[in-house]
Amino acid sequence: MLKVWGRKTSSNVQTVMWCIGEMGLPYQRIDIGHKYGGNHTSEFLAMNPNGLVPVLRDGDSQPLFESAAIVRYLASRYGDDAFWPQDALARAAIDVWAEWAKSNVYVSFMRPIFWPVFVVAPQERDEQAIAAALDNLTKLLKIADQRLAQHDYLAGDRLTVADILFGTLLYRYYTLEIERPALPALENYYQRLTQRPAYQEHVMVPYAELRNW
Repeated sequence: MLKVWGRKTSSNVQTVMWCIGEMGLPYQRIDIGHKYGGNHTSEFLAMNPNGLVPVLRDGDSQPLFESAAIVRYLASRYGDDAFWPQDALARAAIDVWAEWAKSNVYVSFMRPIFWPVFVVAPQERDEQAIAAALDNLTKLLKIADQRLAQHDYLAGDRLTVADILFGTLLYRYYTLEIERPALPALENYYQRLTQRPAYQEHVMVPYAELRNW
């Protein structure tokens, strides 16, 4: 049995939970963090000294933290060869896009765009900074759009770890009150993701509780 510590409104927790859902693995999830608290207790810090969610334990294994590392672990242990190949080069070809999504798209969207647009009160926003961040994000999403015009999924024609790390962010991107450029291949890809039961359950989660105004 997998045990996950982390609130369902955390995008990093959603990444892990979507991966678990796609593979149909049994799990127990415990609400930790934000309004639920509990992430600065000595017990939790012993599992993750950063005090952040998610944390995962697989049976009696040592606790794991960092969502991308958890997803790679789950894919390595439970995923099929198309989702996370055994061949090193084939796996690296997928991991290139997984790392790109986490290190570029996530970093360019969550802190500079999602938080100031949704969480920060309107009178406290730096609109110029948000506009610049949106321009930067659009450049990245155009790369994804070009990829998805050639493939059904980010790293090829099957859902892989790369989609788990990239696609989670798109629910917030497409539901946030921002201006979005026309990126037809990306939009079609997102619509396909929204038809997946695991995506519906674990990613398409209302996030109103994150607003503090």
